[in-house]
Amino acid sequence: MQNAETTLAIISDRGQRGLSLEDVYRRLFNPDLYLRAYGRLYKNTGAMTKGSDSETADGMSLGKINGIIEQLRKETYRWTPVRRVEIPKANGKTRPLGIPTWSDKLLQEAMRSILEAYYEPQFSETSHGFRPGRGCRTALKDIFHGWTGTSWFIEGDIKGCFDNIDHSVLLSILREKIHDNRFLRLVENLLKAGYLEQWDYRPTLSGTPQGGIISPILANIYLDKLDKFVEQTIIPEFTRGKVRKELSEYTTIRSRIQCLKRKGTGESILRPLRRKLAKMKCKDPMDPDYRRLRYIRYADDFLLGFMGHMGEAEEIKGRIGTFLRDHLKLEMSPEKTLITHARTDACRFLGYEIGRNKTKASRGTLVLRLPSKKLEEKIARYTRDGKPVHRPELLHDTDFSIVATYGAEYRGVVQYYAFAKNRFWLNRLQWIMSTSMLKTLANKHKSSVSKMADKYKSTIYNRGRMLMCYQVIHERPGKEPLIATFGGLKLKPDTAAFIIDSRDNTDRRHNVRSELLARLLADACELCGSNQNVEVHHIRKLSDLKVRGRRERPRWITVMAARRRKTLVVCLKCHQAIHAGRPTGTPDEVMITEQ
Repeated sequence: MQNAETTLAIISDRGQRGLSLEDVYRRLFNPDLYLRAYGRLYKNTGAMTKGSDSETADGMSLGKINGIIEQLRKETYRWTPVRRVEIPKANGKTRPLGIPTWSDKLLQEAMRSILEAYYEPQFSETSHGFRPGRGCRTALKDIFHGWTGTSWFIEGDIKGCFDNIDHSVLLSILREKIHDNRFLRLVENLLKAGYLEQWDYRPTLSGTPQGGIISPILANIYLDKLDKFVEQTIIPEFTRGKVRKELSEYTTIRSRIQCLKRKGTGESILRPLRRKLAKMKCKDPMDPDYRRLRYIRYADDFLLGFMGHMGEAEEIKGRIGTFLRDHLKLEMSPEKTLITHARTDACRFLGYEIGRNKTKASRGTLVLRLPSKKLEEKIARYTRDGKPVHRPELLHDTDFSIVATYGAEYRGVVQYYAFAKNRFWLNRLQWIMSTSMLKTLANKHKSSVSKMADKYKSTIYNRGRMLMCYQVIHERPGKEPLIATFGGLKLKPDTAAFIIDSRDNTDRRHNVRSELLARLLADACELCGSNQNVEVHHIRKLSDLKVRGRRERPRWITVMAARRRKTLVVCLKCHQAIHAGRPTGTPDEVMITEQ
């Protein structure tokens, strides 16, 4: 059996060299590819969410992988319709989310890894969404550092992109590089598998399944056509000239100053001319021989920065809309596709407001700001009637867990808005969140906010200063203590920051050959030692191991709690006993049975 990483490296090499991909369906017969997929998926919270049947990550086994492969060999694998639910959006509307079955998730992840290995080297550098090592952080850095002088922003939003991807267009794009009809049929059957809404089956005539593991890479393959069109056609057409021409009046005054200096003229005459020169623009903003166009895409949102006339910006917008309609059968959202003047207004992209710096010293550079609406949305989660309130859902957690939860949420916001010039606005969020946290602790212990503050107040060193924070220390015998921290972060813009991007969880460079896979491959029950029908027992979270009342904890709970693991490798007999609430087997019982 070829190692999954070796297989993907071979596929990636073909992608880098621009070679077509052939006989790719046979790659799906490799069990190691599914073990790799399992190592990536089992930690996700959705691993224990049921699709249209009862199958979840609980009960995962090598036999399940072999069953999927056997069906693929016989070409009898059938995709299960996804369970569709509606989730709320920020504007009050909802969007559909499809939940696949566990076996479909495994196969989709295996297919996704193959497609990503092949297409990733061919994708445009301007694409940042759903790509390894890229995300909001890289898109924002590119804009911040490389879009100086932008006059117009063209904000693009594709209307219902995931729902309106045309199946025939997508398959024709895949056929350009993938010459394996069996693999293409598998993708086509996935797209047409349909969905269950209120347990009523409905076919999918267009779009990729939202919530599907493979959907983001398919969307990037589809929209890469847009990236190439903008880069190879639009940008060369609307980018010209090396430097802008100087204004004649500016050149005249500068030449006069230089001439007077050569003649030895005194400062009393030169000073007024220098002041006048400093207030003037040196370059002609309307130079017809100088244009610049830049482009960034994140998923179905894209942004163009243009240095030129508004009429040309309108033309660019129209050309892109025509290409989307004629070649990709997509439409731009009229209410979200806007042309914004960079000097007088700001565009909205990836949760930031982006506009021109209005200070004279930094004229032409861009400024990224935290929108006030976004700040109010963050604050609303911790307030009621404008005042900080406690969170009842956390009252049964430990003090360590409460502080860790608030700390992680606050750090996420602060780190994401690392580029924001008005990052200091988050001082208000910090005060509200800290008060809400202290009220939660006070409510839990029937105490007061001031007592909780005195108990957990501390200081931490950050970027050259000691800052106030709240800390809970969890001592562990023989190990380093665990420390939960809230606060202690400087709220100044950090343009060199590495943003931890919670919106884009596709940076998959961690080692997927996890400890769980080694335990599963050992093929032995961790309760009784049996090696018959071994599978993995999963729980959603460690708090599910708590036993209410004074009854004795089952042995399997004791083992999982001691290891602090949400998984336990067990045999089928012990697994059935766990779910039935019966005592599980022991190593002694297995030895007696074997004798």
